[in-house]
Amino acid sequence: MKRIKFNSIIDFFKKTLQSLPDPRTGSNTIYTMEDAALGAFSVFVTQSPSFLAFQKAMQQNKGKNNAKSLFGVTHIPSDNQIKNLLDPIPPSLFFPVFSHIFHSLNDTGLLKPFHSYNGNLLLALDGTQYFSSKSIHCANCSQKQHKNGTITYYHTAITPVIVAPGNKNVISLQPEFITPQDGHKKQDCENEAAKRWLCEYSSEYSQFRFTILGDDLYCKQPLCELILSKGFDFILVCKPDSHKTLYQWIEGVELNEIDTLVVKRWTGKKHEIDTYRFMNGVPLKDAKNALHVNWCELTTTLSNGDMIYKNAFATNFEIDKKNVEQIVADGRARWKIENENNNVLKNRGYHLTHNFGHGDNHLSSVLLTLNLLAFLFHTILNKVDTKYKLIRDNLPTRQTFFDDIRALTRYICFDSWDHLMDFMLRGLKLKPPDSG
Repeated sequence: MKRIKFNSIIDFFKKTLQSLPDPRTGSNTIYTMEDAALGAFSVFVTQSPSFLAFQKAMQQNKGKNNAKSLFGVTHIPSDNQIKNLLDPIPPSLFFPVFSHIFHSLNDTGLLKPFHSYNGNLLLALDGTQYFSSKSIHCANCSQKQHKNGTITYYHTAITPVIVAPGNKNVISLQPEFITPQDGHKKQDCENEAAKRWLCEYSSEYSQFRFTILGDDLYCKQPLCELILSKGFDFILVCKPDSHKTLYQWIEGVELNEIDTLVVKRWTGKKHEIDTYRFMNGVPLKDAKNALHVNWCELTTTLSNGDMIYKNAFATNFEIDKKNVEQIVADGRARWKIENENNNVLKNRGYHLTHNFGHGDNHLSSVLLTLNLLAFLFHTILNKVDTKYKLIRDNLPTRQTFFDDIRALTRYICFDSWDHLMDFMLRGLKLKPPDSG
């Protein structure tokens, strides 16, 4: 079976960057578009905002630097040069890297642990805000008008990820940005962005059967019908307040028409009781053409009767007592896009909401895309680079690892990524893993 190497991912990334259009018209082009993108990317991979400044100083003192040896940056541009070069570039030009990594994972069998009910891959959708300001704005900002006359400018995006119950890793796919759309007076929204993503990428991933996961916002008939038309399935949170017809239907039937499954569990510390209720063929809304979905609910209580969890889902999968537990487990996996994706990106060193640069056009979304790619690269490294994984496993926290990366790359020039990993292994007195 093929193996993914970090250097091969970097090589594909660099080939993608070589095709970026250069907006400059003059002849003074010391810094290439590739240098600008790789420079920004290196900051996110090392989680070191000062990485490029340190490497410039190292180049002056030692005649070599880690920006070149680790990332292939030929000439190190300044922050402003990076921002000016990347601002005109649509973020979609970086998206082939997401696809390349996804298909590489599939080809090497690394997606197998992510397959769930019906053999499907679970694709969680969720929107996240990554920029907000009362004064800084660009042509692609969304706007919120306040009663006092002020305006808040902000950027949000849908950041789709492959998830699986019990799997702490997520696999990022191409984002979809929530931005003003040409020809539309109504402000863009998360639901419309989800529709665009499905229309744009369903054919690219048509060989895979996705189950779309999402919160209650996505549980609307137009989106459900679009998901089905693209050959995908769905398990979506379905709340009473926004689905009154569906819940009135359920409340109106005889109790014996609602199937129930009770499962008692011992967690190792306490007894918990899971009560599943489900019903097939209920209308999603009050209309003659209403889409009929299958509904399931999980209520978890302690042995004393205290409720500790309750949620419900709508799905196109027909539900029975044999599959209701797995369907609910898959539906609950959507929280991973918040905990294992958005929360990590905002609070674990990626500084998703930090304004690394805004620009007049695409800079903010380009930098978010590069940050998402860095997060994806770290995920892949932990799966395929045994040295990286061994070091991460033997350091107390993620922060410790990146603190060490920042310190080491500031003072020492490494010939390659492997050289850096080998140095850290020796420092930790760890036996290098078998590379075979």
